[in-house]
Amino acid sequence: MSRISDTFARCRDEGRAALVTFVTAGDPTPQATPAILDALVAGGADVIELGMPFTDPMADGPAIQLANIRSLEAGTRTADILTIAGDFRARHPGVPLVLMGYANPMVRRGAEWFAEAAAEAGVDGVICVDIPPEEDDSLGVALRAHGVAPIRLATPTTDVARLPTVLDGADGFLYYVSVAGITGKQQAAQTSIEEAVTRLKQSTELPIAVGFGVRTPEQAAAIGRVADGVVVGSAIVEIVGVGGTDAAEPVRTYVQSLAAALASARKELA
Repeated sequence: MSRISDTFARCRDEGRAALVTFVTAGDPTPQATPAILDALVAGGADVIELGMPFTDPMADGPAIQLANIRSLEAGTRTADILTIAGDFRARHPGVPLVLMGYANPMVRRGAEWFAEAAAEAGVDGVICVDIPPEEDDSLGVALRAHGVAPIRLATPTTDVARLPTVLDGADGFLYYVSVAGITGKQQAAQTSIEEAVTRLKQSTELPIAVGFGVRTPEQAAAIGRVADGVVVGSAIVEIVGVGGTDAAEPVRTYVQSLAAALASARKELA
């Protein structure tokens, strides 16, 4: 089993959803990112998504757009991100690490180069927002060849006809984007999330992680009662934006509140 599947299985055995957290690599600087990643783990994050900064993050709202700008202005390069990933793997050998971003930084030197470099850095999975599953040969084939999971996105508009295409070749977990829009403050109604998770579970055995718009422990707990994982990104990125190089401790405190909510969410129903 992979680190991702092991982690979701452990969380399931513990009777809780996995906490999946996102930060942008190089925000506020490449040198500050390791401490922020360590804070995520210390706070109780189960899976880490490390964003690759890009000049046109079309799926992201203002918070992550600003994080991308801060990172790029700090001079963050793909080589820096791979170094951050490799060092993280050395410090946290059991914590799944997923790179998330856009096609240009991932394939500009070739999919094979990127997949090999990601695998060598200890990356477990890749989420590429703007390569559709119909173009899997652009990146997915190379990732699988190097043992890196291509993690796919499903949305409220992913209908029964297209879902098999989304799932074909997917691995790790299925990321359900709960709102049709950009990352940030929008949140889907709980009933629509529950219906979507139920529908998706009828078509795949992959864990379902739900994200976009999750900001409070209460929101995380509600989703964690039905989903296998809860993804929190923009709220953490905002803490980094305020705290800068001193963001690690407030990030840890916030993530700890989310982890505590997920730990108790299903017990409250028992």
